[in-house]
Amino acid sequence: MGFVLKPAALPSVAVENSTDRFAVRRIFCVGRNYAEHAREMGHDPDAEPPFFFNKPADAVIDSGHTIPYPAATIELHHEAELVVALGAGGAFVSTDKAKALIWGYAAGNDLTRRDLQAEAKAARRPWDMAKGFDNSAVVGPLRPAVLGKPSGRIRCLVDGKLTQDADLGEMIWSVAGIIGHLSRLVTLQPGDLIFTGTPAGIGPIARGQLCEVQIDGLQPASVRLV
Repeated sequence: MGFVLKPAALPSVAVENSTDRFAVRRIFCVGRNYAEHAREMGHDPDAEPPFFFNKPADAVIDSGHTIPYPAATIELHHEAELVVALGAGGAFVSTDKAKALIWGYAAGNDLTRRDLQAEAKAARRPWDMAKGFDNSAVVGPLRPAVLGKPSGRIRCLVDGKLTQDADLGEMIWSVAGIIGHLSRLVTLQPGDLIFTGTPAGIGPIARGQLCEVQIDGLQPASVRLV
């Protein structure tokens, strides 16, 4: 069997201290997983289970790149997040078995066209074009899970100015809880990435600025806009 068009290159992300790369199958993102961020977006953090949205796999981009400022927005926002990479899959995974699915962890930035998201919310339309645009999933090098689960601070800096600063322990839903819940909605697969939510302090990135997400124990996820 052949293809009528040449298949696209397989999306992938870097692996810490290795020339090997991690092939990306799908990207899932968790909405409002830190209480203060839920409140700054006008929601009650105690009233809702986790919800999810997607980015295309080829929206992923390695840390250290310079990218064009996205079209169709004047309000590009950063969202610092812990990213989980799955090395195994499954459906209806219990939280006590979720850890076994994790291949690695990375710092990530869920870039968002906030003005398009606000318009979509007001019109009760999908967020796809607000979240799933080119280069919108910035991911730092993956650290294998065998080296331990990250803990400590998650931060975002824009041109060196601190904009987000929280503790990973402030997540409403734990990584295992996220995996377990998501596995009841879809059958998870090796190669899936999960962005686990952002803390309070989301804000704009302007043309020419450098945005860097830092998580204790992980290499940063940085991107410059031009």
